Amino acid sequence: MEILEKLLARAKANPQRIVLPEGDESRTLQAADIILQDAAADIYLLGNPVKINALANELGLNNIVKAHIIDPENNPKSAFYANLLYELRKNKGMTLEVATEKVKDPLYLACLMIKNGDADGELAGARSTTGNVLRPALQIIKTLPGISVVSGACMLFTKEKQYGEDGLVMVADMAVMPNPSASELAQIAVCTGQTMRNLVGLEPRIAMLSFSTKGSASHEFVDKVVEATALAQKMAPDMEIDGELQADAALVAAVGEIKCPGSHVAGHANTLVCPTLEVGNIAYKLVQRLGGAEAIGPILQGIAAPVNDLSRGCSVSDVVKMILITSAQAMAAKK
Repeated sequence: MEILEKLLARAKANPQRIVLPEGDESRTLQAADIILQDAAADIYLLGNPVKINALANELGLNNIVKAHIIDPENNPKSAFYANLLYELRKNKGMTLEVATEKVKDPLYLACLMIKNGDADGELAGARSTTGNVLRPALQIIKTLPGISVVSGACMLFTKEKQYGEDGLVMVADMAVMPNPSASELAQIAVCTGQTMRNLVGLEPRIAMLSFSTKGSASHEFVDKVVEATALAQKMAPDMEIDGELQADAALVAAVGEIKCPGSHVAGHANTLVCPTLEVGNIAYKLVQRLGGAEAIGPILQGIAAPVNDLSRGCSVSDVVKMILITSAQAMAAKK
């Protein structure tokens, strides 16, 4: 896949420091070995070194020796990170004693490493819930300036090359926000547009999806999308954003011309913003399973530094792709 090849080339040319809190999880370790073989990232594995090395030997992994292995239970910087966490959270009731225990949790330690500039991005979730991955990220790294909501985008590679960008469409939110407000939906749209720019290198044409196109139906659900569209256009005047649009009006040129003549987005959208998590999650899984599309994600967006969450059913290939995506996000965050 050309986009993934480009991500790999960019990662090899500018390796980022990616921390993997689930360092003794087999798929994570196999993916790390592949990335290290390609010299596509500087990998930090969190976990018991004896357990990690034993698993690497059992799996026949030869490149794990190139990784930095940090034991959260016996970390020379534990006191430093505990104090950092205490200072960040003391107004929320954090004590130094609790912070000292928290830094033994790899998910907290990973975020503290990023916060302190000791790592550039994090990938977890092969055996952790989304909530457990996001909680320390939101407490320690927080969201981007002007953004109050975290969302999840998905790259859908479809066989229908006439849609999106040669069959690629970016879809959000399909992972985090059950029912975003108009303001939150606008933020999701702008963040998803930035994800398209940062990962794919293409200008987003963002369709704010609804069951209505430009007033063809009247309902409070439609009103939310209309308001979100106007807010997103103000937030990002340099992006092509239009709505409310039905899915066919967004993707099919002939339909877009009939339903929304003159729109730069209608019929040519490459970025689809769904009104609720329910819609986004169902839609991408239907396209994936019934349409044979390849889905890569969720790609978390809105956090001040890259933190990504894997599905617990992920494959080794999924982890490799998400490490490359996390690296691309880290490069973009430094610009």
